[in-house]
Amino acid sequence: MSGKFSYEKIPGKVFGAVAEGGDVRELDADSFRDLYTAFLKFGFLVMPGQHLSEAENIQFAERFGKLEFGALPLANEHKQEDGSFDQIIPLDTQRMRTNVGNEAWHTDSTYWPVSSKCAMLSALKVPETGGETQLADARAGYESLSDEMQELISDLGAYHSTEFSQANDLGDFPKRDKNSIYHGEAYFRPLVKVHPETGRKCLFIGRHAFGIPGMVRDESRDLLKTLLQAIVSDETRVYTHRWSVGDLLVWDNRCLLHRARPYDYMQARVLIGSRVAGEVDSELAYYPEDDAAKQGRVALDVELNCLRAVWAANA
Repeated sequence: MSGKFSYEKIPGKVFGAVAEGGDVRELDADSFRDLYTAFLKFGFLVMPGQHLSEAENIQFAERFGKLEFGALPLANEHKQEDGSFDQIIPLDTQRMRTNVGNEAWHTDSTYWPVSSKCAMLSALKVPETGGETQLADARAGYESLSDEMQELISDLGAYHSTEFSQANDLGDFPKRDKNSIYHGEAYFRPLVKVHPETGRKCLFIGRHAFGIPGMVRDESRDLLKTLLQAIVSDETRVYTHRWSVGDLLVWDNRCLLHRARPYDYMQARVLIGSRVAGEVDSELAYYPEDDAAKQGRVALDVELNCLRAVWAANA
């Protein structure tokens, strides 16, 4: 393989392309510029047969920007001292409950002050069936809305928190730790995002989003569900990637949703993930020390109390 890729749009979908014929380890400046142009246009790239090492994952991801993290195992097996993976992680651990939570639609890092620019996954081990990664085009979802709905949501926003999403989706209330993703903050973000590079609008929602100010709780929840369905209800706006070992998948977190699919958790599923941080100018909500953060913390605690009562009543 060379450093030059060809890009073929995925049939039957409004987004996505397969990049073939090249090797990301050999991309010169012009070839990477072509790849980045395709990334912006299509929203995600499927790159079969790359077989990247951890160091190569990081090197490739750094070409997109500053990393939030590099070559992190997203796996249901423990990483061994020699770098291999073995020993299935029990399903009742917090690590696996978090993995299972990611089987609901979301975009990455909206629960941090600065949300993510893009993410990439490399496959090391895949289960016999299931365990796919799905992507959904939130640009086309927004464009499918009526003029009236676009006007309704134009100035609305929601808070984003992983404490909310774990509690809402799984009835899981992790111990709060400011150094973890369960840090007690909730970040306010607009429902409609303007992509900072393409200018195209999208719905910026997903499992972490809750509590639209100005709406009662049920009204807010119903609207967020309606907007999610606008994205994922049309099969042309959803792509399912069935993993093969060596695959590399790269997507734009600023305009797509994604989720993992269930599988037999006693079979190994080992992906290596790198995540690129967003630019502060476009992806910053606010920092925990800012006055705006106080409202997010209050909204989160109120919502968690509601969810504890709901789960207790249904127990």
